[in-house]
Amino acid sequence: MGYPHKSHARETPVLSQHFGDTDAISLSGWRQRGGYRALEQALGMAPVDITNIVKESGLRGRGGAGFPTGLKWSFMKPGDGKPHYLCCNADESEPGTFKDREIMRWTPHALIEGCAIAAHAMGAETTYIYIRGEFTEPLDRMTAAVTEAYSEGVLGKNALGSGKRIDVHVHKGAGAYICGEETALMNSLEGRRGTPRIKPPFPAVSGVFGQPTTINNVETLAAVPHILNNGAEWYKQMCLSSPKSTGSKLYSVCGNVRRPGTYEVVMGFPFKDFLYDLCGGPPVGRKFKAIIPGGASVPIQTMDEAEATLMDYEGFVAKGTMLGSGGVICIDDQQCMVKQIARLARFFAHESCAQCTQCREGTAWTTKIVERIEAGEGTTADLDTLLSIADNMTGKTICVLSDSCAVPVVSGIQKFRDEFMAHITQKRCPYRTTPARSAAA
Repeated sequence: MGYPHKSHARETPVLSQHFGDTDAISLSGWRQRGGYRALEQALGMAPVDITNIVKESGLRGRGGAGFPTGLKWSFMKPGDGKPHYLCCNADESEPGTFKDREIMRWTPHALIEGCAIAAHAMGAETTYIYIRGEFTEPLDRMTAAVTEAYSEGVLGKNALGSGKRIDVHVHKGAGAYICGEETALMNSLEGRRGTPRIKPPFPAVSGVFGQPTTINNVETLAAVPHILNNGAEWYKQMCLSSPKSTGSKLYSVCGNVRRPGTYEVVMGFPFKDFLYDLCGGPPVGRKFKAIIPGGASVPIQTMDEAEATLMDYEGFVAKGTMLGSGGVICIDDQQCMVKQIARLARFFAHESCAQCTQCREGTAWTTKIVERIEAGEGTTADLDTLLSIADNMTGKTICVLSDSCAVPVVSGIQKFRDEFMAHITQKRCPYRTTPARSAAA
């Protein structure tokens, strides 16, 4: 039913301030709202000074890894005589995550401005915005915005009259989850099969076309103009807990919850207040059973864990999970955890690029076994087998897709073992009112 609304349980709209404002979509509308002032400032600054401001702000990557953004930029060396590239990772395919989509839908010029500032800071004349192929509306919005920016002289060989060249290209993905991994994204851009590369060499040394490259998430880049406009200290003060986690963060909320959508709160916001006050709690007559707080590839939380969590990088880790991409998936007490975990495993098995044996075989066998248990045809030994497969999949592949499949399975067995055992002992799903389809069918 939720808790009484508290005075501090409010959003802090920074990136989301103009979501829903149709007049903010155009270049003229964005300029009326202060757009491109930060880029004008940046083009008059030394690249290293921009990087240092971003470092000082504490901005960390919002795509999932949480790596310090300014430090990542500093790996690029402007003036080394090589062509540099910036790739904006807009291949938002993580189940439960849709916050980058909203940035591109409502404030496309915010992303372009962030890309242009970052490109100047790293000496990258060329930026690629790699967008998930299924994002038809964001693709249209971003393509139109880039065209506008060129026609008005914001981009091109003389960006905002600065004499500096900044080119931005929109690239449409082909519907592969794996291309959200930064090196697979680069392979795809080059026209190759979208499979991850072995590192080293790292992208900052040898990335797109073998040249120095940095890959940043949409939300990360969209935050940069605000930092330049308001200062690093302003950004650092948006923090309720750990000084290692600063600024505001967008969260996508879906599943069994009264008010799904995209929310923006400062780092360290109490997760309990977020779930019950802002998001409205579970549907009427139900209770939350579990939360997946950072997209499908992070460990599942019990409600005891979730309700004691502070929403920042360190806070989620302290309660046994990760902030990840900020995709909050809510699961209520009418849902079967085995079924939900089977769905996640099936997704990762389908999206495996099959390059690594542990991932290709491990995700497929994990899915078959969990589906068999869900259908009431499993055994107790299957649980040990799943844990063994997960161990063989974790930390042993080129990218972390196999880890992403193992994580919900391991955390699900550890925290909801009673539900797995109910399927095994009762020979059916206790949440089904109709007979289960055989896993072998």
